[in-house]
Amino acid sequence: MEVRRPRRVMILVNPHSGRGQALQLFTAHIEGMLTEAAVPYSLIITEHQNHARELVRKADLSQWDALVIMSGDGLLFEVINGLMEREDWQEAIQTPLGILPGGSGNALAASVHHYSQSPPAWNEELLLSCGFMLCKGLVGSLDLVSIHLSSQQRLFSFLSLAWGFVADVDIESEKYRHVGAIRFLMGTLVRLYSLKVYQGKLAYLAVKETPKPQKGTITASHPPSTPQHPSLCSSLPCQLIPTSPNQNHHRNHSTTNSNPITSVITTKGTETQGDAKTKTLVDSLLPGLDQPVPESWTVVKEEDFVLVLAIYQSHLAEDLWTAPGAMADDGFIHLFYVTAGISRPALLRLFLAMEKGSHLACGCPHLVYKKVKALRLEPISPQGVISVDGEMVEYGPVQAQIHPGLARLIYG
Repeated sequence: MEVRRPRRVMILVNPHSGRGQALQLFTAHIEGMLTEAAVPYSLIITEHQNHARELVRKADLSQWDALVIMSGDGLLFEVINGLMEREDWQEAIQTPLGILPGGSGNALAASVHHYSQSPPAWNEELLLSCGFMLCKGLVGSLDLVSIHLSSQQRLFSFLSLAWGFVADVDIESEKYRHVGAIRFLMGTLVRLYSLKVYQGKLAYLAVKETPKPQKGTITASHPPSTPQHPSLCSSLPCQLIPTSPNQNHHRNHSTTNSNPITSVITTKGTETQGDAKTKTLVDSLLPGLDQPVPESWTVVKEEDFVLVLAIYQSHLAEDLWTAPGAMADDGFIHLFYVTAGISRPALLRLFLAMEKGSHLACGCPHLVYKKVKALRLEPISPQGVISVDGEMVEYGPVQAQIHPGLARLIYG
């Protein structure tokens, strides 16, 4: 008989995210929910930038069934990159990840809520929805995107890569963080007033669309209310016995009998190289940044852009349904770009339509949408902003490739 020690959920809270109310929101809405559902957890308050990244890089992950973020999307970006920097990254990145919205963007939280096929939700209602999914503990696959910068730095992204208008708004609106999600509307209006055009080169490897089945063809389908990987679904631990808070900003909740998350570890076509200890993830679709793109890639003729956005979740923010057909594990980068010549009113209409996911039906000749597996962006304009998951990164040539199902996400 195997004897297992009680294991728990690590919840990382950034107290400064959004309006600075993440900890209060957790206490008011989530703490009681987890107690009622008998989910054991430890609460860790991050103290500085990259604190979460450093923590998960060194943590004994055998002690944890899941890592949950109570913040904006930036803290999850830290956690994912911390996991991928470990020597045991292949096992570490299989640790289920959860999101509780506590920031101003909350794109992944809005996406996770959308994947559950629930009606749109915002603010506390969205938080309660994500808390409920955490208590249910269903786990599915999550695509990650490997991003290479010109300095040879490599990052892993779960949400987006942006250049131009979207990146400008995201980074410049930081000064309005205290007003919450409305910061993006304020940033959009400011940037529309001083709309810029950026010069650059864009290329991508398009997805080969499979032919639609003819009428009368029987195809398999998945139940609409469950993740599409039932072999990955299981329940979070149960039987909570709270203990007194200890020092160093930790709140520990332990159990005398808990069943850890168990599931089949699967990734879709992950390629690695090296020996057992030093294996690295191979980006087989990407040439070196100093090499031309393969002939199988499409090179965009236009070189004047208002924005380029690669997104791999459905939502870019709580109220921006950017990629209506996207799923957490669809294996696609959803590439949008807007070429120069679009008017300010037309661009504003696109973003207003994006609230309902109807922007692709606007018939805007400047908006292009493609499903891709990899892309390369080479800015020519000497100044600009590139963001990854809402975080500003080094400006310059960048390329990216998707890795389907590399990580695991609590949703459903």
